Amino acid sequence: MLEVDSLTKRFGATLAVDGLSFKAEPGRVLGFLGPNGAGKTTTLRTLLGLTIPTSGSATVDGRPYRELSDPVRVLGAVLEGPQFHPGRTGRNHLRVLASAAGLPTGRVDEVLRLVELDGAGGRRVKGYSLGMRQRLSLAGALLGDPRGLVLDEPANGLDPQGIRWLRDFLRARAAEGRTVLISSHVLAEVAQTVDEVVVVSRGRLIAQGTVDELTAGAGGAVWVRSPARDRLREALRAKDLAPEDGQGDWLSIPGATLEVVGDTAAEQGIAVHELYRQSQSLEDVFLQLTQGTEAGR
Repeated sequence: MLEVDSLTKRFGATLAVDGLSFKAEPGRVLGFLGPNGAGKTTTLRTLLGLTIPTSGSATVDGRPYRELSDPVRVLGAVLEGPQFHPGRTGRNHLRVLASAAGLPTGRVDEVLRLVELDGAGGRRVKGYSLGMRQRLSLAGALLGDPRGLVLDEPANGLDPQGIRWLRDFLRARAAEGRTVLISSHVLAEVAQTVDEVVVVSRGRLIAQGTVDELTAGAGGAVWVRSPARDRLREALRAKDLAPEDGQGDWLSIPGATLEVVGDTAAEQGIAVHELYRQSQSLEDVFLQLTQGTEAGR
């Protein structure tokens, strides 16, 4: 389990993270979202022992990362984009990492197969596409067969097929009981991948829950089409709703439920030809939650 508990981090006068708390649990994929400067990278760096908190804590299985006796077998991570020696082959890059971590070199070919780079392991990294470099970074994080993964923008540079592959790959890791934490700006893909979302802004937690919970709470309007639109509008106003006229016979009712609108029409004997709730995407909710936030953290 990855746990951030009342984490605060200051850089001089800048408050980068402000009392942030959340958990990433085994068997689940957690999406860590926020606008640029929201404190995401600082939080992840603190979790990985690269930044010392001002107060609070960020722990892996109840311990600071620096205190783990065999960290590469506990948590694999990719932060702030892939970095490689351009003259090395992908296989040799991983061999260097394996040697530094005291891992068997045989694991290198295993992770190359896992990320579907086994056919490119003998090529120099300078000839890799951005998507291939992303996969190579992921292979490095997998060398120790860790129980958890922390990935910053793992879909960056991947084509649609690669993004789908990544989604299935991360879901499979979670299905094995591993903990997966991803930070990403590809919100449409996050919505299809994660079990739960944490949204931060200005270093603070502003929302947490499943995608369904967050989008259901976003207050999408109910739309109804009726040949007696004017009568229905007045009946809804009598129930303290605020219907708005749409095109033709349509009404839009913010904050209403399908049941209330349908029951109101039935009570008044008003015909309804169409009735639905306007769906809210994770991107819609994210923009609503973070509207007006400033970068710079």
